[in-house]
This record gives sequence, structure tokens and C-alpha cells, in this order.
Amino acid sequence: MESPRLVAALTRIVRDVGLAEDLAQDALEAAIRQWPDAGIPDRPAAWLMGTAKHRAIDALRRRTTLQRKAEELGRDLELDQGTVPDLDTETDNAAIGDDLLRLVFICCHPVLSIEGRVALTLRLLGGLRTDEIGRAFLVSEATIGQRIVRAKRTLSEAHIPFEVPQGADFNARLASVLQVVYLVFNEGYSATSGDEWVRPTLCEDALRLGRVLAGLVPDEPEVHGLVALMEIQGSRLRARTDPTGRPIPLLEQHRARWDRLLIDRGLAALARAESFEGPHGPYVLQAAIAACHARARTADETDWPRIVALYDALAQSAPSPIVELNRAVAVSMAYGPAAGLELVDALATEPSLLAYHLLPAVRGDFLMKVGRFDEAASELARAASMTRNVPERNLLLERSRAAGEAALDALSDMR
Repeated sequence: MESPRLVAALTRIVRDVGLAEDLAQDALEAAIRQWPDAGIPDRPAAWLMGTAKHRAIDALRRRTTLQRKAEELGRDLELDQGTVPDLDTETDNAAIGDDLLRLVFICCHPVLSIEGRVALTLRLLGGLRTDEIGRAFLVSEATIGQRIVRAKRTLSEAHIPFEVPQGADFNARLASVLQVVYLVFNEGYSATSGDEWVRPTLCEDALRLGRVLAGLVPDEPEVHGLVALMEIQGSRLRARTDPTGRPIPLLEQHRARWDRLLIDRGLAALARAESFEGPHGPYVLQAAIAACHARARTADETDWPRIVALYDALAQSAPSPIVELNRAVAVSMAYGPAAGLELVDALATEPSLLAYHLLPAVRGDFLMKVGRFDEAASELARAASMTRNVPERNLLLERSRAAGEAALDALSDMR
């Protein structure tokens, strides 16, 4: 619980996120060794911070090439211990918030690869071990460890300042932060590979990070939009699979299993995001789409024309082929599968979607609805061959077989 705050405060002292993590781990290990015999201190967080600070001073003094800097930092810390928060007093909340925000921006710096940002964020801010991150993303512990080491080395070599960026740089870096948090959530919501369709722990980690970020930058509507989106989508996790782990599509889910508390929290976050002046950003718009589903008591009550309008706005705000594919689904629900099929066919040659399994999956669904069963079976089988998630593959194969059986039935009726 204290690890992210320790690392954040120590990074401000030593200006090296790798060293800061090592010092925090040293302090935590010292606590594990000493507290069973000496007892837990009255102010455990302050004990951890004090131990880590002293180790930071010693570490800096041992680095002969930085002797002068070490002496200056050590002298400053010894003369004015109050400049570094002890993690226990209410008056330190602002300083801790500043340090955490700085650490968020460091972990998600654009100089790092997306994989590096995700690994470092989950390690330093999510508190996950390398083996836990590896299991979550079905990557070996050694691979995750290498990503984290490379990320720390890259930050050190690039001399990234431990500060919150300003102006246009703030907006660019904030977009990177939000991208990382949502990427983690999406991997939990719909796993790209493996034997599980959902990984709720990753969704919870992303939600926690999003809520912390909303507290740190309360005047950023896109932050509240992302939190709203994750809260509302997270409300469906229990309904997304049956007891065997088989995926259940959105419109087939038992809505009584949706978490009303998360929905209420999401709608409140959305209302706050929409209260800011100016055009809505992509996360706010996606949250508004999710809210349309959350507000509908049944699938038939879904306001599909409004969802189409929101996707129109999203396509203007953040154009992408995936947005257009999702918009095609909304159009099909609002105006019929033939209209959706026309839009999907226009995306068939889009290079970025050639390996995207949901393109043939959506097309197969539309073909099924317009009675072109043989083509539907082929498209759904192709989608199944492209996904690396086992439950999703099984579902697509099941739907492909159903389309094939419908084609045979149609042929029998013709005879």
C-alpha cells in the first residue's frame, strides 16, 4: 500500500526512478526483518520514509562521481527534514499528491515503448510483482523484468526531469497516461489471448489508477471520462461469462448481474466530465456510449440512434478504423443489418484491420442476419482462426457451425 508513495517521494530526492524503487524495497525489507521483534511503529509509514531517506543519503554519498551533489542533498535533508513528507500526516497530502503525479508522468513518458510504460506503471504504481504482471499478460517473468529494466535505463539515460509537464507538453503526456491506464483495463476486460475471457484483477488495477489520477488532476474532463468509461464497463464483468467461462455478448447479458454501484459511480463521473465547457474528448464520448447501455433496462430499450450520433462525434474527435467498425455495429442496430454490412464492406481493405479478428466476426454476424448463411459461416470461422483467446475462439466456432446449419436448413426448405 505504501510502496507507490515511497517510490514517488524518493524519486524526488534521488532523481532516479530505478534507485528510488530499490531504496523503497530496502526499507520494506528492513521492516519485514525488524517489526516482528521490535513491534510495528506507531507511525509505520513515517518509519518507512525515514529509513528510506537515510538509505538514500548513504547511497548518494557512496557514489563518488556525484559526491558534491550527495553532500548538498544530504546537508539539505538533514537541515530540513520537513521538506520530504513522512506519509503519515494530513499536511503531507498535497506533497504526496504532487510526487505521485510526477511519478505517473514518468512511468508513462512517451520516450518509453507502450510495453515499457505498462510494465513500469503496474510495477511502481500498481504494486504488482513482475511475475504477477507476466501472468496477467501471458508473458514470462523474465520478459517483464527486462521491460522494466529497459524502461528504467531509458529514463535514466534520457535524463527525464521529475516534474509535471506544463502547457502543450502536459496534454501530450496526459494522453499517454490515459492510454496506458485504458490499455491495462481493456486487457482485463477482453483478454487478447489465453484461456480466460476476462481478467478482473487488471480491470481493478486500472480503475484504481484512474481514480487516483482523477484526484490528482480534478480539472481534466478526459480523466473523469476515462474513469466513467471504466466504471460502467467494469460493472458488466460478472455478466460477461457464464459459469463455464463462455463469453456472453453484451445484448445477451443478464442485466440484473450488472453492478449498480459501479454504474452509479460511472454516471456521476460522466456528469462531472460533461460539466466542463468545450467539445467532449474521446473518453467522454465513449463513456456516454457506455452510459446508453447502462441506462437501458433491457437490450431492446437501448437508444441506438443516440449511440450512432455519439460514434459520429467520436469519429470526428478521434478517427480510426476501429471506431468506424463499432459505428457500423451501432448503425446495424439502429437502421438494419444491411446498412451495417455496407459500412463493414467498405472497411474490408483497410490495412490496419486485415489481422483484426473482429472485422470478419462483425461481418459474419451481419451476413447471418441478412440470410447469407454460407458466407457468414466462412467469415465467423475466419475470425475464429485469427483470435488467440480460447473462449472467444470457441464462441466464434460455435456461431460458425450455427450459420452452417442454417445454410443447410435453408437449402432443405428450397428443395
